[in-house]
Amino acid sequence: MSLVARHLEAAGIPTVIVGSARDIVEQAGVARFLFVDFPLGNPMGKPYETGQQRHIVEQALTLLERAWAPRTTVQSDVVWGDDSWRAAFMRVDDGNRAALAAAGEARRREQALAKTDGRTRSS
Repeated sequence: MSLVARHLEAAGIPTVIVGSARDIVEQAGVARFLFVDFPLGNPMGKPYETGQQRHIVEQALTLLERAWAPRTTVQSDVVWGDDSWRAAFMRVDDGNRAALAAAGEARRREQALAKTDGRTRSS
């Protein structure tokens, strides 16, 4: 998305990236970036928490309106709750290795079956 944003900016279309991978997005050099310190895959807030999601969108629109310099990064004030997710996020160890391997194999089987059945992600 960062490269798409840069392309749109070059064409005169202002953009804001909302994300959780600060190092990657800042390295790409986007014009405006709202950093949300949440687990990857959840930059717009917790699932089904519409008030929190609305607040993040409002922050992004404010950044779009008021960015004061090129490559502006603003950190959102929203919090996930407690930080317990950080301890286990993307952790692979002897306690979960077999379960993760089984889940990955099941997903690969399902994807292969979907492909042979002609299903797509949306069907």
